Amino acid sequence: QVQLVESGGGLVQAGGSLRLSCAASGRTLSTYVMGWFRQAPGKEREFVASITGSGSSTRYADSVKGRFTISRDNAKSTVYLQMNSLEPEDTAVYYCAAKQAFIPLTLSYLYDQWGQGTQVTVSS
Repeated sequence: QVQLVESGGGLVQAGGSLRLSCAASGRTLSTYVMGWFRQAPGKEREFVASITGSGSSTRYADSVKGRFTISRDNAKSTVYLQMNSLEPEDTAVYYCAAKQAFIPLTLSYLYDQWGQGTQVTVSS
């Protein structure tokens, strides 16, 4: 198991950018597929992005493709979510998740390690 701590959330105007970080401890990060999910009030948790242990393969939700970029730095035991061209619809609590696997995972139930979440609010 790994412990995950998200950071980097905040309040930003529409069109702005934020970079979220997920710091991991407890295991070698390179053995884990990592994912970002988000949950807005009254809505189900939804997939945002996923990346394999080596960083060689990624998946994105259609709603964020071209605007968000997931990356990882295994030497720093950290994964990132660069969010550009933010929209009010991106407002949510963003969660980092991990799973020992070898392909990107898009379904939340497949992950078994979760961070506490970080709030992202985009004003219009």
